[in-house]
Amino acid sequence: MTALKSPAHNIAVAFARILRGAGLDIPLDSVIVFVAALSEVGLQERNDVYWAAHSTLVRRHEDTPIFDRAFAVFWEQRIAVDITQPKHETVSITLLVDDEDTSDKDESSAVNDKDTITLRFSSVETLREKDFAAYKDSELRESEQFMSSLRLAGPPKRSLRLVKAHHRGSSHDIRRTMRASLTNDGEPIERYWRVPSTRLRRLVVLLDISGSMEPYARALLQFMHAAVVGRQRVEAFTFGTRLTRITKELTSRDPDKALLRTSAQVADWSGGTRLGECLRTFNDKWGVGGMARGAIIVVLSDGWDRGDPEILAEQMRRLNRVAFRVIWVNPLKVSPGYAPLARGMAAALPYIDDFVEGHSLEALRQLTEVISKSSYKMRKVVVNA
Repeated sequence: MTALKSPAHNIAVAFARILRGAGLDIPLDSVIVFVAALSEVGLQERNDVYWAAHSTLVRRHEDTPIFDRAFAVFWEQRIAVDITQPKHETVSITLLVDDEDTSDKDESSAVNDKDTITLRFSSVETLREKDFAAYKDSELRESEQFMSSLRLAGPPKRSLRLVKAHHRGSSHDIRRTMRASLTNDGEPIERYWRVPSTRLRRLVVLLDISGSMEPYARALLQFMHAAVVGRQRVEAFTFGTRLTRITKELTSRDPDKALLRTSAQVADWSGGTRLGECLRTFNDKWGVGGMARGAIIVVLSDGWDRGDPEILAEQMRRLNRVAFRVIWVNPLKVSPGYAPLARGMAAALPYIDDFVEGHSLEALRQLTEVISKSSYKMRKVVVNA
């Protein structure tokens, strides 16, 4: 469930979008401080609201005239006052959305009118904080572009292959050294070295498609598609009552075609959840034997499990032992007062390295940062009682 936002929060976010559209640089932390300021001063007095906004959102003195005009229109619904001119003039506001279907004639007339302020913003920006469970089909399509822009790099993996070193390396390059010695009558005057190369670390994503995850499954499946087509060495699985590998189905760059193929391949949509049994299948068939070894494992699930939690705990322990890092993404974590009390979530938690949210585009963006900044964990030996 998504918490209801206060009037101060809604007003602050909306006004920040207007200022961004007008060309001002408004970082997220400034908006958060603005919300806190509005909570203190209230929304009744114009001067209090004005200075709360000005002191938190305006970072450069030359932005003040633009801020004043936007503030006058947005907060008081009246004509904007150009404080740089001694006389009053009527100003109209034109709001343009990047993917809005507008004619060239209408747009050019708005831009060329000197008494018109044109505010432009991307529709994706309005969806960044919105819960996936509240998305419409059209909004899911709009979010595809944002997801395709996400970069899931992750720390590199050291390879056994050796490459040329520009400086002293870990092993001698005998072949290059001997070849260079031919120009010096066979004397190896200059020695050459080799160092281990690096390669992209494998990323394995497992998506829970049970009934409890139905509001989020479509959006998270789009995220998996973006990961598969946008990065090398990605493996994708779905699990509910059974485990299904869908990497091949998601390789198509056409999102509709990829999702259609996946729907045909997966037979347990919106069913029950057997996390432990599915993870055991993954560990036995793919994971422990090689796919999960040294990989970044991302589990997209709310943790609800109808199976035995002891089986899930055992399989998570096996997975944690061989993986580079285990990241659990729970869309319900954003709910106020959330605690991992579900049996499955409680059983898996001791073997998770990062426990993050996954309910919105912004949460997925933060997930990419967690993946990119992953560092090698200090392993702990867990002794069963």
